[in-house]
Amino acid sequence: MPVGTLGAVKGVTPQELAAAGAPILLANLYHLALRPGIDAIERLGGLHRFTGWSGPLLTDSGGFQVYSLGHLRTVDDDGVTFRSHLDGSAWRFTPETVVAWQERLGVDVAMTLDECLPWPVSREQAAASWERTLGWARRARAAWRGAAGGGLFGIVQGGVFGDLRQRAAGELAELDFDGYAIGGVSVGEPPAERRAVVEQTAAALPAERPRYLMGVGYPADMLHAAMHGIDLFDCVLPARNARHGVLFTRSGVIKIRHARFRDDPLPLDPECGCPCCTRLSRAFLHHLMRAGELTGPVLATLHNLRYYLDFMAELRQAIALGALADLAARLAPGSGGQASHASRRPEAPKGVQSTQKTSVRGRPASPRSPRAEEP
Repeated sequence: MPVGTLGAVKGVTPQELAAAGAPILLANLYHLALRPGIDAIERLGGLHRFTGWSGPLLTDSGGFQVYSLGHLRTVDDDGVTFRSHLDGSAWRFTPETVVAWQERLGVDVAMTLDECLPWPVSREQAAASWERTLGWARRARAAWRGAAGGGLFGIVQGGVFGDLRQRAAGELAELDFDGYAIGGVSVGEPPAERRAVVEQTAAALPAERPRYLMGVGYPADMLHAAMHGIDLFDCVLPARNARHGVLFTRSGVIKIRHARFRDDPLPLDPECGCPCCTRLSRAFLHHLMRAGELTGPVLATLHNLRYYLDFMAELRQAIALGALADLAARLAPGSGGQASHASRRPEAPKGVQSTQKTSVRGRPASPRSPRAEEP
């Protein structure tokens, strides 16, 4: 899912996003609530009409953003009180208000409020935090009406403690959410611990419901997670890296601002169908990025998004053909050039191919059905 925090991916129109193959867009409740406000968006016809995005929309509950506020927030068992990073105004998020606001926005997938902890934390801290998040999940589930036809996802927390994550997944599954997310990863923990959390948690979640890994990441991490049953991903990485001139290609990562690309007539990636690769050279993109021309980051963003969306399409095809392990073997040297992030080949759990074929993968088509097939 491309990340459009404010309802749009920076520099990319809804039409361009759809043309790149994006089947769903993520926006953030925290930022939209602060500006322009839930009331304003509701008056203007809901988030789909407001943003011009006709496909499915998922909104994050804002838990991670509140966690990022540090000293500007206070967490208690009832909810979170914080100061806006924009103007210092006081705000209160509770499980019930977060659910109600997302219903008013008319989103297709809503997320429950959760407490995201930093790394490292003690087991005692992680366990106490999970109890709070579980209580919030129960309240959110009870408050959810689903009147607009969307679905509500619960979020598993628990730090890097495998048994705690497994217990949390089981307790959350008892609440019968429409889908389940793995949160609290990519907050500074070592890659091996992050992957262990994914493996342990995904295996404990209902296989017939969508499983969503939040905030991850590099292609190698996504491949590993898909091999363990994860269906949905989001990350700011493709767009953020693009704006800094770091581009993903099938032959490796290109840092386009480097002087060696000044006279390079080749496209970024000859196999890519994005507007940049089909018409322009590395030299021209290098020129735009070095000159500070706005078109440069826009073209770079369109390229990175297309690369990631093509990668996800390849994953889906491999799953449908029962060839996910073959794809992992082929991409093992670097998974799309990410050699530094794919030091070991992802290992498929036993029976992964048959499980992958039957799990709810890639939910698509109907913008109002969170269980429809979409990557």
